[in-house]
Amino acid sequence: MTDTANLAADADAGLDAALDRYRVELTGYCYRMLGSSFDAEDAVQDTYVRAWRGYGKFEGRSSLRSWLYRIATNVCMDLLSAGNKRARPMDLSAPQHQASAVLNERPEVTWLEPVPDARVLPRTADPAEAALAKESVRLAFVAALQHLPPKQRAVLILREVLAWKADEVAALLETTTASVNSALQRARATLAARPARDSEPADPLDAEQAKLLEQYVSAFEAYDISRLTALLHEDAVLSMPPFDLWLQGHADIAAWHLNQGIGCKGSRLVPTTANGLPAFGQYRPRQDGRPGHVPWALQVLEVSDGRITGLNAFLDTDRWFPLFGLPEELPQSHEAEQGA
Repeated sequence: MTDTANLAADADAGLDAALDRYRVELTGYCYRMLGSSFDAEDAVQDTYVRAWRGYGKFEGRSSLRSWLYRIATNVCMDLLSAGNKRARPMDLSAPQHQASAVLNERPEVTWLEPVPDARVLPRTADPAEAALAKESVRLAFVAALQHLPPKQRAVLILREVLAWKADEVAALLETTTASVNSALQRARATLAARPARDSEPADPLDAEQAKLLEQYVSAFEAYDISRLTALLHEDAVLSMPPFDLWLQGHADIAAWHLNQGIGCKGSRLVPTTANGLPAFGQYRPRQDGRPGHVPWALQVLEVSDGRITGLNAFLDTDRWFPLFGLPEELPQSHEAEQGA
């Protein structure tokens, strides 16, 4: 290899390392913009392809980080130009009652998607910064963002989540500071009119949260529905994307588990985290009579004031379990360990 080729390879390796330094925070930004973990990954990949192609013209008038955010914002704006926005079942219809519940499936592009914490939350030693990052990827907050027009969404995330200055956002969006301040005001007003339900971050768990989750796992795996519903807030909700069904309140949630959801009896739960919230891979007993358990749902729990306020069961396990690094099945040996 010639000296020139060596220098080019070194430069390429240096750019790769520089770009990779921002991958997690850019994925978090794109996730908040798009509401989809897979779309966010694709958007970051597209951002890096554009950065590679345009790096020769990068004149350094802004930082590399600012330049990457400008590219990522343009990628997200392009994806949002079709007008699609992600939603939760609670955004689309009124709650049903268990006795008359209908399972109506909607396309994947309808739904706000969960995301593993490690993909979107950069490591930080600052507890306040970490808390804000987790708060800003909560399911309820990201769902609320979907009600904002794309420009307002970008402004709100950059100003209030990432703490950019108004003039920095104006430069990124190629607009004026006054326009940025106006967009932020309108975005705040929209979110104030649709307040996101509180939910507490789960990493690290405090003693009360840890006890609540331990009680939840015990009740669910024993399929003791009375004990399980005692852990729920009185107006807790149960949702199951890709179905638009959602239920609210102890009576309907308990009745669902004891009727349509009775197949979940005997399930096992494997802990993980999603969107800064406690989560579990749920495995149901095999239906063919063989030992072991197979994937059924990614459960993401919302918790507030010592009670569970949301049970979100994402049923497309072919997509979610590999993304979260959850095993393809639980063999008999795992059941023995769980019971030990």
